[in-house]
Amino acid sequence: MSYLLLIIGIVLVLWGADKLTDGATALARRFHVPDLVIGLTVVAFGTSLPEFVTSFTAVLHQYEAISMGNIVGSNIFNTLLIVGASALTYPIWVSRSSLSKDIPFALLASLALFVLCQDTVFSGADSQTITMGDGLILLLFFAIFMYYTFSIARSSDMVSDEADTSVPTYGIWRIVLYIVFGLAGLIFGGNFFVESASDLARTWGVSEHIIGLTIVAGGTSLPELATSIVAARKGNSAIAIGNVIGSNIFNIFFVVGFCALVSPISAESITSFDLFLLIGSILLLWVFAFTSRKISRLEGGALMLLYVLYLLNSIMDLM
Repeated sequence: MSYLLLIIGIVLVLWGADKLTDGATALARRFHVPDLVIGLTVVAFGTSLPEFVTSFTAVLHQYEAISMGNIVGSNIFNTLLIVGASALTYPIWVSRSSLSKDIPFALLASLALFVLCQDTVFSGADSQTITMGDGLILLLFFAIFMYYTFSIARSSDMVSDEADTSVPTYGIWRIVLYIVFGLAGLIFGGNFFVESASDLARTWGVSEHIIGLTIVAGGTSLPELATSIVAARKGNSAIAIGNVIGSNIFNIFFVVGFCALVSPISAESITSFDLFLLIGSILLLWVFAFTSRKISRLEGGALMLLYVLYLLNSIMDLM
């Protein structure tokens, strides 16, 4: 049954990503909203739901290490592996808005999480904890991000860098169905994958730490991976890059912020190396984006290689 659910989960994720991308792109065209805005909001929030559900459930059951590890691991996975795999599929063009505003906002989110995880340094506390007050700060940043994102939609000088006339025109009900069923496929498929893969990992005798580092973080990021690769394959770079950037921002500002309001979250399991790589990966993505305003296949391969090295290093430290 675990093997069957694993296959069903992967199929649902890939199918859901395809339908969600089609629906989101058609919605952007129909209402003259830039693809980047759709990627930063509807797609990013929808594909971040597995991280939210996993982290929220972990907090409710007092498994804070799983909650924080899921967010930090997922964001590193998003920036290095997902952008890398998407760029290998098709080079990703990066808009001026992403270069000057969106990627810096994702960097700000990573820096904010780093600062909030330094209680022992800044306040002399005995442990590192994301408190309810920290959660309110993160949610305030999230509100600012949402205000900025929707202001883009009203901005007359925000035009899409890619005028893709090949995008089919769908009726509004078909668009809604694509988005709803696409999100459902992503969420249920991601859950099936994580649960079945975790069962198989335990059967194979893999430790809980490695399961959390690899399967939980990678599994909950499967929707982002599938969505960005499908979007890149269809030549829609705005959704491919916007999905990753938006998801990273949602994960830190909204997911961590909301979970911290429910219960303070221990950050003891997150190492300084993890946080430095979280920040460094965004910086590296920013640098690559400046080269001809695109992420080339070579740069995508470099991002993927860096993630593989990080994963191998983390697994060796835990064994």
